Amino acid sequence: MKIKDQIGNVLTFDTTPIRIISLVPSQTELLYDLGLEDTIVGLTKFCIHPIHLKGEKQVVGGTKQINLEKIKALKPDIILCNKEENTEAIVKDCQSICAVHVSDIFTITDCLELIMQYGQLFNVDAKAESIKAKITTKLMDFKAYINDKPTLKVAYFIWKDPWMVAANNTFINHLLQLNKLDNIYANQKRYPQVDIAKIQDKDSLDLVLLSSEPYPFKSKHKSEFVNAKTILVDGEYFSWYGSRLVQAFSYFKQLRKGF
Repeated sequence: MKIKDQIGNVLTFDTTPIRIISLVPSQTELLYDLGLEDTIVGLTKFCIHPIHLKGEKQVVGGTKQINLEKIKALKPDIILCNKEENTEAIVKDCQSICAVHVSDIFTITDCLELIMQYGQLFNVDAKAESIKAKITTKLMDFKAYINDKPTLKVAYFIWKDPWMVAANNTFINHLLQLNKLDNIYANQKRYPQVDIAKIQDKDSLDLVLLSSEPYPFKSKHKSEFVNAKTILVDGEYFSWYGSRLVQAFSYFKQLRKGF
């Protein structure tokens, strides 16, 4: 079997990989929902869905720092990475151990492609197709729901000290657009630092969104933005791809009702 990952690496397997290490929390959740729990041998400390996996599988580090010796000891057939979540150095180190599949996600189309690649890789095509179909159906329903809703100008914060936002060329920005939330930082790339004093002067800003991750924003942080309506949002629904999208559109509907 040959498969090309999302950054162009061609992986070749004589048999289906059965010992998997996932270095990406949302991809760990996807593996579980594909029925592959028994094949997961290693994961990160941030792989919290479903929560019981951390107590049953070997934790090999985080997404930016890993324990290579623990990974080697697990004798994986494949390691699953992501271009944004994991560093290039981590990917190279892992490639010295076994095959590495790297995802690269900017859109829902990319997510659906990844799901189907995992279906092929791990011989669970039917389950992958089922998840893809659910996401596609819910996406079509959400597009119909959001169609007549007004477009709102927003800023989506992911960090403080320094203050950082999600800008263009991110999956978060893609989902903001889908929600008819016009990102005021869409003219910048990735996750720039911003001056929150300047955001107070933006009369056209409708909402400030404070994400629950990676920085755990709480209600107390709303007071930082005195001239803009500020709400807390679940960062997992805006940044986790894979099977998390099955639940995301219901969350987006509820969120819009609170605006």
